[in-house]
Amino acid sequence: METARMPYRASASATRAAREDTEATHRPRPRWWTELALLVVVYAAYSAGRLLARGDVTTAVDHGLAILRIEKALLLNAEHPLNRLFTSTPAIGIPADFVYASLHYLVTPAVLVWLFRRRPARYRAARTWLMVSTVLGLVGFTLLPTCPPRLLDAGYGFVDTMAQYSSYGWWGTEASAPRGLGGMTNQYAAMPSLHVGWAVWCGVLLWKHARTPLVRWLGLAYPLVITVVVMGTANHYFLDAVAGAAVMGAGALLTRPVTRAVQRVRTRLMPGTVPLPSQAPSPSQVSSTSQAPSPSQVSSPARSARSAPIVSGGCETSAGERFPGQRTRSSTSTSSADDTPATAR
Repeated sequence: METARMPYRASASATRAAREDTEATHRPRPRWWTELALLVVVYAAYSAGRLLARGDVTTAVDHGLAILRIEKALLLNAEHPLNRLFTSTPAIGIPADFVYASLHYLVTPAVLVWLFRRRPARYRAARTWLMVSTVLGLVGFTLLPTCPPRLLDAGYGFVDTMAQYSSYGWWGTEASAPRGLGGMTNQYAAMPSLHVGWAVWCGVLLWKHARTPLVRWLGLAYPLVITVVVMGTANHYFLDAVAGAAVMGAGALLTRPVTRAVQRVRTRLMPGTVPLPSQAPSPSQVSSTSQAPSPSQVSSPARSARSAPIVSGGCETSAGERFPGQRTRSSTSTSSADDTPATAR
């Protein structure tokens, strides 16, 4: 019985996927200025939330040390060797600091713009996925403030490469913020790592939707490079990176329910809003309706004759006058006596 149901399930899932692709394709392209305003508002709210989520420093340090102990117990402590490599080799440490301080804010908007222009049918879902995951990350910052490795006591063996190589870049000694603006960032918002989370988002979308093999492979390598960078620069633990990827996974699962909820709210608040074409007929339904009607739907000649409107209105032609192709009255007298509607009689 189970093997007999498998083709049906496969066809049902394929039909559902095709319907969703059709709906996404036929949605109107969003306006760029409304999307820009939405992204600016969401990012501003996220940045303000990071600042408001500042917790007690002692609690953040305790959380960081707990993560470090867990990693050592699980033999996952890759931060120390990577940090020593970045610290002792400026040719690796300086480019890594630039990667940490810049790509996070350049690649993510670039992928958004690329989706908006080249893959508009995928843009809305990708944008919603990014926003939902970012909000989940903000919840993590609030519930679990964590001290990054670079801010631990020097006795724990970590060196702040951002501070060590600060003379080469625009950042100071407070994370990747420009000099003098370190107070505008929350340095204890390390769990989860959204540097890694946003990189995973970029990598998945480039791998799925890019047409050039080189771009696809670069998308696959990007989150891996960012993971190594955040650990080597002592900005995150390995478990921070794992949590960042998990947050993006949870955001992907919540994207569709959030989209439907937003659409329902929009429909209630603005009754004139045209709903998304989720109720549009599927290709299978369209093909079924285009088939020939069933025998029960086909009218019989007698029924159609009785229900058809009378064009002549009861009038008859003059004697000897005949329409082209009209039969003589003698040949039709018998049938007209039986088949002529009552009105014509």
